[in-house]
Amino acid sequence: MWIAFTVLAAFMQAWRNAFQSQLSKDVNVAGVTLARFIWAGPIALVYLIGLYCWQPVSAPQFNGNLLMFVVGASLMQILATGLMVKLFKMKNFAVGAGLAKSEALVAAILGMLFFGTQLDLIGWIGVVIGGVAIMLLSTVQGIKQLSLKTVLLGLACGGAFALTSLWVREASLQLTLPYTHSAAWVLFAVISLQTLILTTYLWFYDKLTLQALFQRPKLTLLISVCSCIGSIGWFTAMSLQAVPYVKTLGQIEVFFMLLISHFWLKQQVKINDMLGLILIAIAAVLVMWN
Repeated sequence: MWIAFTVLAAFMQAWRNAFQSQLSKDVNVAGVTLARFIWAGPIALVYLIGLYCWQPVSAPQFNGNLLMFVVGASLMQILATGLMVKLFKMKNFAVGAGLAKSEALVAAILGMLFFGTQLDLIGWIGVVIGGVAIMLLSTVQGIKQLSLKTVLLGLACGGAFALTSLWVREASLQLTLPYTHSAAWVLFAVISLQTLILTTYLWFYDKLTLQALFQRPKLTLLISVCSCIGSIGWFTAMSLQAVPYVKTLGQIEVFFMLLISHFWLKQQVKINDMLGLILIAIAAVLVMWN
């Protein structure tokens, strides 16, 4: 089941990233980040209610650790999304999203250091290959013209997403509910907090950005829908399996991104960019073998 949820998440996230890439041409980073959450909350609530109609269970018992993990994941995902939008503005969609996928490798390392996940030799080979891939994706005019700024931004984005995923899993494990229900509760809590934070900020400091979102209702709704369905997949998969395994399998998103970039966005992907994305996928498979 975790494999099916991960593939669903990767597919929906690829489309969400594509729509965010389009919106980032006209809306600033904070607005594009909010577009991910603004309509996702009601969808998550409907999903949660649907689960209880399908399988009634007891109400969750919240504790301090759960709240801490939810707050941490919420803030870190906002940061990660903002950094990813920055990547979209620096390079094309496929490459920007590919750099953000360093998340899987960072999650494997952090999981090993702080969450008890172990990597064998094959896993470490995957980490090295992934590092080479990030370097390829960060070059402007070949490997000799490596962009350190892009590398650091990509790694920061991946690291923020990795921490988000690790804390989401820890939050889900705090609830003694079926995995679908625990993931749905965490999803609803995280999205609600994120929407509240970003909407409040924009209402007081940048109302023009809020207006810009409502002037693009179709694109904003598409981003929220894809984001929510993708998050349902990620959160549920991570409630069943350790984050490094979920995120490395989720690298199948790389191929979805390439297809969307080429056939829908009509963007050209250079040879070294394609090689870098393929290496990321290979690294993911190797990490999965540990």
